[in-house]
Amino acid sequence: MTTELLALEEKLVHQGKKVVEIEVKAIQALSARIGKEFTDACTLLLHCGQRRGRVVVIGIGKSGHIGRKIAATLASTGSPAIFVHPAEASHGDMGMITENDVVIAISNSGETEEILTLLPLLKRLGVPLITMTGNSQSTLAKCASANIDISVEKEACALGLAPTSSTTATLVMGDAIAIALLDARGFSSDDFALSHPGGRLGRRLLLKIDDIMHMGENIPVVSDKATVKEALMEMTRCRLGMTGVLDDAKTLIGLFTDGDLRRAFENNIDIHRTSITQVMTKGGKVVEKGILAAEALRIMETHKINGLFVVDKQRRLLGALNMHDLLRQGVL
Repeated sequence: MTTELLALEEKLVHQGKKVVEIEVKAIQALSARIGKEFTDACTLLLHCGQRRGRVVVIGIGKSGHIGRKIAATLASTGSPAIFVHPAEASHGDMGMITENDVVIAISNSGETEEILTLLPLLKRLGVPLITMTGNSQSTLAKCASANIDISVEKEACALGLAPTSSTTATLVMGDAIAIALLDARGFSSDDFALSHPGGRLGRRLLLKIDDIMHMGENIPVVSDKATVKEALMEMTRCRLGMTGVLDDAKTLIGLFTDGDLRRAFENNIDIHRTSITQVMTKGGKVVEKGILAAEALRIMETHKINGLFVVDKQRRLLGALNMHDLLRQGVL
């Protein structure tokens, strides 16, 4: 590698680390500003929810991009929120804002013309205004019901021009508001799941074993009178790597797995004559209907097993599932 390339690499690494250090410092400075203005803003947002209003986030340029993310985070954590572009608001989208809403306006300078234009209209509606600005003496901050200081010592850009530290600080403060509201509302994992029904997250939080377990003839099962060979054939038929063993009352008294089969072969048993009750795992780990598929996965991992039988309180078989079923559903 040439000297020039080495020098370039060193310069890039140095600059990258410098940016991270500057932005970390900007974030650390936010902690001291979480006080009365922050709690006033959160209180307004909580009251908005009680009135069935929404949080309307506005911003333009880079602040607009950050505003969209803050609105999305609020919406996904129990605070109904939308983003409205301030320029579009001046041309009809003000109709999206109602008297029950609360507006969060983001502007680092606090003098963004497109936002200032909306202030008389917001005042006429009587909508509470929360501002996030880098200048507490700005026009926007002075008009706010609560102004949250997101100023930074300097931008990470070497020219001091590109919004970098300031947008990072704004994003973090937005997260702080969203999570404070989540906690104040007692927002649960079940509530979170309802906002995230798609993808792996939704499946982990919503999918129950009832939705994926094998039932009826697809449950591998033999009687306690069966031989090992018959149990092996049943395992092969259903392809779950196990079979349940029932007594005369149709109660699950044990299960026979691939591991039991290996141990049986190690003991040189006669699969044609040996009773399944001699080699099965007595009792065995079972679950009841209604648990989350993610919980079934945790049980399998904890007990180092690949399948589970689903039973009622009398240990009557209702279903069966294995690790591959969870894999197919994206729970893993």
